[in-house]
Amino acid sequence: MKLHELKPHAGSRKNRKRVGRGPGGTDKTAGRGHKGQKARSGAGKGAFFEGGRSRLIARLPKRGFNNVGTTYEIVKLSQLAALEGDTFDRAALELAGLVRRKNNPVKLLATGELTRAVTVHVDAASAAAIQAVEAAGGRVVLPEAASETAEKAE
Repeated sequence: MKLHELKPHAGSRKNRKRVGRGPGGTDKTAGRGHKGQKARSGAGKGAFFEGGRSRLIARLPKRGFNNVGTTYEIVKLSQLAALEGDTFDRAALELAGLVRRKNNPVKLLATGELTRAVTVHVDAASAAAIQAVEAAGGRVVLPEAASETAEKAE
């Protein structure tokens, strides 16, 4: 047997019903009857419709935490310590694979230890992370701090 000789078993494959294609039972109205909501294209009330009463999904109590705040890309001090170089901005962090989503701001957290001086350009940082970087002889550059120093210079 060769690849071009393969065929499905007789009767195992069936042509699909092509409705609305001329006389033969499923022509004209294509099996939808006459008029009404179900006769229209895009018809139906949705999978969770329950005859007009409140849907089950709406009646059930909601649990858990729904965060409506800012979602940050998290970078830890231990991750920075593992990288080569002394200056890290968003492009360098993306290249290293620490930052994946381009739309989210980057936040530095004080998880782990940093033993060398580095300069980190991030959108936000915890107070402990800033303190740890400065204790190692480096600095953290935040966008708010850059705009405040520009205003003081004027």
